[in-house]
Amino acid sequence: MGIMQAGETLVLGMGNPILSDDAVGIRLARECQVRAGERPHVHYVVDCSVGGLELLDVIQGYDRLIVFDAIKGGGGPPGTWYRMTGESFRETLNLTNIHDANFTTALELGRLLGAHIPRPENIHIFAVEIIDNITFSEQMTPLLESRYPRIADEILAQALALLDEPICISPEASHL
Repeated sequence: MGIMQAGETLVLGMGNPILSDDAVGIRLARECQVRAGERPHVHYVVDCSVGGLELLDVIQGYDRLIVFDAIKGGGGPPGTWYRMTGESFRETLNLTNIHDANFTTALELGRLLGAHIPRPENIHIFAVEIIDNITFSEQMTPLLESRYPRIADEILAQALALLDEPICISPEASHL
């Protein structure tokens, strides 16, 4: 059984701001930062496009991870969003890299190496079903843009609630 404490939280916006709908994760992270205001123990990387083993460098030293990302082919119509944990999520397009280890493998390797990374139950991923992640554009598609205010309100309500919760940290966990 873990103990509850403040711990350090990283809010991470995944995606590419110039690939149309792929920017949704970055926009959500920026908006989360604005809505949350200054909070102790909460840090933001609102524009992250690394994956696999490179992601370990970004998330190391944190006890909780909140990720906003895009997903294509998740099964729902554009604007549908999914909430997953590190224990149960399916890989998203941005959390895998064909030249590197996938997100799950990178986390497991980090744990095996004794890196201080969040436990699976402390990893929360909010992924939004998108239409276009290959067109160079700083604008999201009109359909996703029209649905964005609702998406942001729903997702950020849950993310902000997470920021108010203490983090369960295992006393037996060894963090280097």
